[in-house]
Formats: sequence, structure tokens, C-alpha cells
Amino acid sequence: MQSDDIYEAQDVDDMSGEATGEFDNGAPSEEELQSIVGSALDDAVDFIDNTISPLRATSIDYYQGKPFGNEEDGRSQVISLDVHDTIADILPSLMRIFFSSENVVEFVPFGKEDVKLAEQATDYINRIVLQQDNDGFPIFYNAFKDALLCKNGILKYYWDTTYHAEYYEYSKLSENELAVLEADDEVEVTEVVSYPDPAFPQPEAVVETEEQIEEVVPELMQQSMMTPQLHDVKVTRKKEHGCVRVESVPPEEFLIDRDATSMNDAYCIAHRRYLTVSDLVEMGYDYDDIQKFATPYETQLDDNAEYQARNTYSDEGINPVEDDANLKVQYVEAYMKIDMTGDGIAELRRLCCVGDNYEIKKNLKCDQIPFVSFCPDPEPHTFFGLSIADITEDIQKVKSMVMRSMLDSLALSVHPRVAVVEGQANIEDVMNTEVGGIIRQRNAGAVQPFNMPFVGKDCFPMLSYLDEVKENRTGISKASMGLDPDALQSSTASAVNATIQGGQQHIELIARIFAETGMKPLFKGIYELLARHQDKERTVRLRNEWIPIDPRVWQTGMDCVVNVGLGNGTAQERMQYLGQIASKQEQILQTLGASNPLVEMTQYRNTMAKMVELAGFKDASMFFKEVPEMTPEQRQAMMQKKPDVSEQLIQVQIKEIEANMQKASARLQLDNEEMKRKDDLDRDKLDAEIMLKAAEIEAKYGTQVETTVIRALVERDREQMKAQSKLVSDIARVRQ
Repeated sequence: MQSDDIYEAQDVDDMSGEATGEFDNGAPSEEELQSIVGSALDDAVDFIDNTISPLRATSIDYYQGKPFGNEEDGRSQVISLDVHDTIADILPSLMRIFFSSENVVEFVPFGKEDVKLAEQATDYINRIVLQQDNDGFPIFYNAFKDALLCKNGILKYYWDTTYHAEYYEYSKLSENELAVLEADDEVEVTEVVSYPDPAFPQPEAVVETEEQIEEVVPELMQQSMMTPQLHDVKVTRKKEHGCVRVESVPPEEFLIDRDATSMNDAYCIAHRRYLTVSDLVEMGYDYDDIQKFATPYETQLDDNAEYQARNTYSDEGINPVEDDANLKVQYVEAYMKIDMTGDGIAELRRLCCVGDNYEIKKNLKCDQIPFVSFCPDPEPHTFFGLSIADITEDIQKVKSMVMRSMLDSLALSVHPRVAVVEGQANIEDVMNTEVGGIIRQRNAGAVQPFNMPFVGKDCFPMLSYLDEVKENRTGISKASMGLDPDALQSSTASAVNATIQGGQQHIELIARIFAETGMKPLFKGIYELLARHQDKERTVRLRNEWIPIDPRVWQTGMDCVVNVGLGNGTAQERMQYLGQIASKQEQILQTLGASNPLVEMTQYRNTMAKMVELAGFKDASMFFKEVPEMTPEQRQAMMQKKPDVSEQLIQVQIKEIEANMQKASARLQLDNEEMKRKDDLDRDKLDAEIMLKAAEIEAKYGTQVETTVIRALVERDREQMKAQSKLVSDIARVRQ
């Protein structure tokens, strides 16, 4: 139960001014304030109960598969559950996106000095606030389902202070022990009975005359004061525990004015509930003051269409509650911006009202509105957007009509209507549909069936078309979920992946909207609550260690990033990426040693820990030890031991030069071989030309030609041409 103590402690001076009516000029009086708040709440209740709730009640009816109201006796009344099936298909993907990673959110530090505090805040909120102090998974499941079904899912977060009282009795306590109990802030001493310690002898005196009495009494009193005292004590030990609470608010309990476009610009936001008298007394309200607002009969929510649709059996077997402590009282916690000081500036107020007339019991200052909203398809410039139910209700209704017609056609073809000659056949036999049953008739042909062909097969294309329309609107199909063998058979892995990812775009958009409009403000609000209200250290177990956490040292206004698990691939793909990273890290550590400037053992351990987490194991310390962070002295010693970075670079350059020399040598060898082959080819061509020219000369002049002379002359010319070519290339190289 939410406690108001924390707000009262912050607003003592302001409340005293309000109680006495000591406001500046222009501030509203108590009557005016009551009128302002009452009018705003009446309008918000009318807007929710008469405009929004009927629409959401229709969505709930479609989700539960309730009849449409147009059913006919004797005809098919089947209902297609498209709204239910679509929401049931989207929810697992949304929950996996947000809760597949270890941390739902991560806080971003302002500077390098804030890194440790940001990591501490991330671990504390994700593991302690969400998992230990609250049941995070079912809370978000309820909010997401409300958003997909009822336009908006509402979460409320607040600081809750609870008290636990224990009663003890102590006997024969010494003065020092009693002083220790009285010094304990959690202990309240309710009763003390003191008496002398019987272990010490008591003073005795014989008195015979009045003069002796006057002499003995002071001495006896002094001796009794010196005798040690024992104490029997009754105490009450009160233990206080404060933590952040997160709860999913039923949509019909959340009120907002009809002109609001967001939480920030709303004039009135409220949470109405019906609590018992006992609950309100525990919150600090006076029993006699609350009792007059209690009612055992109908409440406003009993007339709310959405509440009735969700609580189908709430009107059955109602018995008035006779126990006064369990009678219901309407309790409205409203947040409005009101000018309470008359300076022309409206400040945010938290107004606690009871009863159907919203009588104000508390008027407190507050810093934030403790609500966040999730909407899968927000409409610009309006608070209430569209839900998945809103865009699939018409498909469900049309599909139901088509399926009913198809089943009616099937029923008529299997059990056709018959024509009966009145008085010539037994009507009871005709009405009996038992297989093999006889029909008694006086004349042949008195009973004749009307043969009706089955035309329901013509409905299947329409059903397929409606499914396609639903897939286009929601992105949910068997192919996108990897369940359609016809769509995915004989396809490559890339094609299958593209088909699945293409259908997931709608869900990814919903997840991104939830992250930015709901998750981010929620966790920033939780962060601010912890920094503002947790007034002492809390020792918790994080990363297999007991760590004292004190949010008072956290930086206010730190931003947060929501890990929605988008764009990082599947767990198998991320495991492959991490495997490649680990391989590179191992290669660097083996090549350059543990003191290299690129990878430390801590980073390698982090990679291994992420792989363990992706494998489904929460505690990576079961497999890999935590690498202790090096002190400055150890880091300095490591820097002295490791080789000079310049020497490492020189060695790397030498290796590169050697590799280049090997490549150049291999290339030169190939060039030489190619040159030899070219020379051989040229020599063969030359021999052929010489022989051809010699033959021509002999044929022309009839003279024998000496080929060796011609060959020597040609070789001389070739050598001269080579020398000139080499001289030209050397000159060009010198110029370069």
C-alpha cells in the first residue's frame, strides 16, 4: 500500500499554510479548490466511462470471443478469434525483445568519473528494483497486454515506506542495558518496572525512638540509591523499509482530461480506486472520518463497461459486506497543476480525495507524475492511440460471418431440408437425425429431401484474403514467425531470414515506441525516486558480491538507454560475432603478450562472460573468475615490464619488409623466367627470318649465303638496342 508519509514530510510548511488559509492574494480558498478539483475529476470520469471505456470494452469482448449479438437460432454461431490470436503472437516477441538481455536499461554517465556510479545504478535498478523488490516480468506483461488490447497500458511507480512492529519483553536489565535499548532509534520503551538487585544486601537498621528515625532515614535512602537497580521492560521495535514499487494500473482506473495529448500537458491525471476502510486507516487516515464515506453497495466502477467486460462474474452473487473495516471507499489520487500561492504560476499538486464527491483530504506538493503510458500505435496530438484490437476487430467479424456461412452450407449439404406431405409421414421420425433411423410414411414419396450442394469451398479465397489483410496491418504471419513450410521451403538461408525479418518490422516498431515513450521515462523516474528518498545505505548482492548501495551519491538527471534488443541479430548470430571477437583477442594476446596496448585480460573475460550469458547462464562467475582491476602501482610496473611500443612497431615493419622482399624476389624470378622464354621465342623467330632471307637471296642471285655472318650482324644490333634501352631506363630512374 502506498504511503503518504514521504510526501507529508516534504510539505510540512506548505500544509500548515493551507490548513490555516494563509495564502498570498489570488490563491484559491478551500471551497474554490474543492470546486476546481471536483469539476476536473467529474469531467475526466465522464470522458473515460462514457467515451473510452465502451470502446475498450468492445475490444475485450472481441478478445474473449463473445457473441456479436446478431446470432440466429439454428444457424452457425462460430467466432474467429483473430484479435486474441494476433495479440498472443505479438506478446512473446515483445517480451523476448525487452527481457532477452541481462539489463533492460543502462544508465549513461556524464563523464569518466561517473562510470562506476552509472554501472552501479544499472545493476541496482535492473536486479534489485525490478527482480527483488518487484515482480518485473508479470508487471510488464500486464502493461504490454493492456496496451495491445485497450489502447494504453499504464504503469505506476512510487516510493513505498512500510513499517513492521515487533513486541518484546526483557527482565532483569541493568542500567547500561536499559540505556542501550533507549538509545536505539527503532525501539520504543512502553513500560519499565525497576527494583533493587537482590544480589546486593539491603540496608537494615533498628529504630526505637523518633530521634533515631531522623538519623537513620537519610542514611538508608543514601544506601538504597547506591544499590544497583534491575528493570523489567516492555518495548516495541518498529522496522522501517522503503523501496520503489511498480504496479500495473487497470485501464479503467486511470483518469485523464479529454484535452490532454500527453502526460506532460495534461490538466488532470488521477488514479481512482476502491479501497477498504482498513487500507485507508493503515495509510494514516482517521477511522471515524473515513467511515462515513464507506458503502457496501454499488460503486462507480460497477457501471463502467470496461470493468464489467473484464470482470464477467462480478455481478453474480453479490452480498453486502457487514464488516465495517472491509467496506469500500472511493479513493482518488489526483495530480493537477494549480496556483496555490497566487503568483500566477501553477505548480504540480498531489490531491488525495475520498468519496463520490471527491472531498480533499490531502493537498501536497510533488515533483513528478508517477505514471507512464505504453501505446502500440500512438496518434499524433492525442493521448489515446490505436490498439492491435482496434485494427483487427473488423477482420474478426467478417471472418466470423464467412465461416458461419461456410459451416451453414456444409450443414445443409450433410443434413438437407426435407419436404413432407402433411399427414402422410411421422413427423417425429422426420425430425430425428439419428444415423440409420427409420422414417414411417403411409405413401411412397411422402418425404423428399432438398439436395443442397456444398458451396463453402468458394469461401476459402475470401478467408485467405482476410488473413492477408490482417498480415499487412499487423505484420504477423506464419512466414514471419518461421512456421509456414510452404513459404519457406526450397529457399536459401538469406531468403528465409529476409522473410522473417520483413514480418518483424511491425513488432520492432512497437518495441521501439514502448522503449522511448514508456520504458525510458519509467526508469528515469525510478532513478530519481531512489536518489531522492533512499536515506541510508542498502547492502545487496550484485555480481556475486555484497555491495553497499547509497543512491544519495548518484548524479541527478543521468540519462538512460533502453536495451530493446533490436538490430543486434538473434542470440545465435550474436554468439558468432562474440566468437570472432574472442578469436581476435586471443590472437592479439598471443602475438603481443598480456601487456599489449589493444586488449587486456579484463576485456577478454568480458567477452567470455557475454557468451555465457547468451548461452542462458545468468552467473558468469561460475565459469570465469572476475579479473581484479589493477592498481596504479601495478599498472606502472606493467608499463615498465612491457617492451617499448616503438620497438614493437619496428619489429612489425621489419616483418612487413621481409614479406615484401620475399614477394619481390618471387616476382623477379617469375620475370626472369618470362624473359628467358621471350628470348628463346625471339631467337627462334630470328632464326626463321634469317633462314627465310637466305633462301630468298639464293633464289634471286643463285649464290650460297653464309648464315653465320648474318647472325653475327643481327646479334650485334640487338646488343646495341639493349644497351640503349638500359641507358634510357637508368636515366629515368635517376630523375625520379
